[in-house]
This record gives sequence, C-alpha cells and structure tokens, in this order.
Amino acid sequence: MAILSDSDILEFMQKGELSIEPFVEKNLTPNGYDLSIAEVFMHRDESGTEAHVKEGIARVPPLTWFAISTREYVKNGARVCSQLWIRSSYARKGAQVSFGKIEAGFEGTLTFGCFNASHDTLEIPIDDRFCQVVYEEMRSPPRALYDERSGNYQGQRGVTLAPRK
Repeated sequence: MAILSDSDILEFMQKGELSIEPFVEKNLTPNGYDLSIAEVFMHRDESGTEAHVKEGIARVPPLTWFAISTREYVKNGARVCSQLWIRSSYARKGAQVSFGKIEAGFEGTLTFGCFNASHDTLEIPIDDRFCQVVYEEMRSPPRALYDERSGNYQGQRGVTLAPRK
C-alpha cells in the first residue's frame, strides 16, 4: 500500500476514485484531509441530560463518553482504503477516540466513539477539524467491497450508533 499525498488525493478525486463532500481546500494536508465535526451526541451533557449538539459548541463533561459525526460524506473507490488519526490539539485536551479503517467501497459520514479522559469540560465547536483521514492505494482491488461484505454503515448520515442492516 502507498499513502496518497495531497496531489494524489486531488487526482483520485478528479478520476472519481475517492470523494469528499463538501471538500474544503484548506482541510487538505500534505498526506491527508482534516475532517470536521457535524454533530456531537452525549448521553449526558453539563445539565445531566442527553444532548445532540448540531450548532455552536458542545460541552462534554469530564470522564464522559460521546460520539462525533463528520460533516463530510466520504467515498472510497475499489482500490482505496483509509485510516483515521485524531488531531493532536484534541488529544492534548484529553479526547480519546476509537478509530478503525475505512474500507474500500465504503461511503457515508463517519461516526466516532470518543471519551473525555480529562478532568475538565471539553469544548468542541461544531465545524471544527477533529481528525485526519489518510488515504492508501491498495495494490489490487478486493474480491468484494464493503457494501458486498457487510455494508452495515453504508450510506449513513449523522451519528449512527447501531448498524443500519
């Protein structure tokens, strides 16, 4: 596998081998793309009630689980998979995130399970850049794409906590 550079990402987008919608040029990095926050879901917010924040600033209490959904709807082609990395600014504030690989053929927004490991409230502005997606070109296409194998989250939009199928 080879990691795609910023130039490669633009070329693959032009050829339709991957897609990022909406695409914001300033979010392109030398070896990836920064994904932004569309919404934050918490079982309890500062007031102790369930919260689904889609604008403004989400305030995650200390030692609290929360989920984030990306603004971007991503599509990986048959020879593209990708990995996710938290932006260091959030790691330094105590955010811990469970990331996985985005499989070849996946499309949809992304949902991340997160934890505020800090003893301070974590402020998360909606639209802020939260993580970087790093694209990899596979040496050969898989025998079956994501939607043909499980496809549990194919086409998801917004925070999705359970499989769609």
